Amino acid sequence: MNLTKVLTFVFLLVAVGIGYYLVNGIISSVEEEERIATIERRVIEKLQFIRDAEVAYRDAHGQYTSDWDKLINFIDTGTIFITQRTEETTLLEYGAEETTITIDTVGKISVRDSIYNNPTYQKFSLEELMFVPVTRAKFELFADKIDRSGVDVDVFEVKDSSPINPARRGENSIKGPLRVGSRTEVTTAGNWE
Repeated sequence: MNLTKVLTFVFLLVAVGIGYYLVNGIISSVEEEERIATIERRVIEKLQFIRDAEVAYRDAHGQYTSDWDKLINFIDTGTIFITQRTEETTLLEYGAEETTITIDTVGKISVRDSIYNNPTYQKFSLEELMFVPVTRAKFELFADKIDRSGVDVDVFEVKDSSPINPARRGENSIKGPLRVGSRTEVTTAGNWE
């Protein structure tokens, strides 16, 4: 064998090795992105469930809660009243209108039946509610009142305390950890919406 054939064979082996390394790297990074997206979907579903539970808790108790035990007990044993709102408008003698609003309680339903009515939520265990899927870290749960133009307004925030996505970690991350609600704004929206 002459030198040309040996070098051709060596370069061919090197090219095949580099090609395998590149393809393997691309495939593994795509699989990692898919794994992160799947986990984040599970976290978002759980955050939506917790948001629905917090809103129901506020409707029943007049404020949000930052206590996991209270929230879980409320979901397990609490009830929500079903109300009917009617409005009656009366024309007054001087041309103005007067509206009377009447709110009647027409029944009640258990919180468990109300929230678990959504098929997506039926897979959640109350014992696992406070834990982030996969990492098993606890969600950060915050509830308080903030002042908005002289009025105290209830706020809550539930945040993934240990994001699996590297782009959501750290103080200076662009996306920030997955969360629903806000400590400083009056919202029940999630930062993925």
